[in-house]
Amino acid sequence: MKFPRNARMLRSQLDFAPFASVFFLLVIFVMLGSLVYTPGVRIHLPAADDLPGTDKPPITVAVDASGRLYYQNQRIEARELTDRLHHAVAGSSEPLTLVIQADKDVTQENIIRLSLLAREAGITDVLFATLPRLIAPPNGRPPAQP
Repeated sequence: MKFPRNARMLRSQLDFAPFASVFFLLVIFVMLGSLVYTPGVRIHLPAADDLPGTDKPPITVAVDASGRLYYQNQRIEARELTDRLHHAVAGSSEPLTLVIQADKDVTQENIIRLSLLAREAGITDVLFATLPRLIAPPNGRPPAQP
């Protein structure tokens, strides 16, 4: 049995209007996507190599470039942070470690103030959160400074 074939190869010119419209729609979506508000505080962590970690339970406190403190994803004042750190230390059976997520632009004064707040609450170990470098330096060579 023979079936009639109606399929023919494209013999006319290719119309670029549909391709151009899809391309422009993609460009519009990408541009609008960059304008969408992302909730939260933007903190740019510094990059570093081979920093130690901890095996103790961590408590994380973030500091933005303006020096504002954030604990458990909420803005907090220094006095209230000290109280919460006291409660966390009292409720823990083992020593805690404070992990500071400090923006690159945070002053040394703010970091020292936060470390002293943790020491008042009974936390002696303080670590700084960093990002890993994008490209690891080869062995034997010092890392390049960004």
